[in-house]
Amino acid sequence: MTVDLKRLSYQEYLDLPEMKARYSIVDGELVMAAAPTTEHQRAILELALELTPFIRERRLGEVFIAPLDIVIRRDPLRTRQPDLLFVSNARRYIVGQQVIEGGPDLVIEILSPSNTRGELQEKLQDYRAIGVREAWVIAPQGQTVEVLQLSTGSIERSGLYGLGDFIVSQVLPELRLTVDEIFPEP
Repeated sequence: MTVDLKRLSYQEYLDLPEMKARYSIVDGELVMAAAPTTEHQRAILELALELTPFIRERRLGEVFIAPLDIVIRRDPLRTRQPDLLFVSNARRYIVGQQVIEGGPDLVIEILSPSNTRGELQEKLQDYRAIGVREAWVIAPQGQTVEVLQLSTGSIERSGLYGLGDFIVSQVLPELRLTVDEIFPEP
């Protein structure tokens, strides 16, 4: 099968073989991401180890880690791959065999040195547009977690947390997670 990677249609995208690489599709164009750093990988692992048991024990929904595509729109095709995402039982219908089609309750983006502010803002606007309720932006270099509330009309910071702080989440209000737990001493 020959596919024009410059302008993928939704069906061509679904027909692609599974890829282990990190990428987004922006207006039909495949945009590859650099491999995550070791700091990035550690933060993803720690978050998954903390969030998964919390969510499973309470039967709240499911946690997924990248690479897994969220379809932002079909035409022109746009997808995103947050580092980690949470889909509540109430939104379980968005979880498909290959992709997530709709807004998860929570997306987590871990910043890499190559990320630009513009790229992050574009991702956040995409997440807001599909109904994501909350986004965490994690900065490994600064060891901070920014929690953002996404609504139809805006993106608002509800907290910026550093070492020693508990992260306050409106999506997971019972969660007791400190920034230190995301960045343990190696």
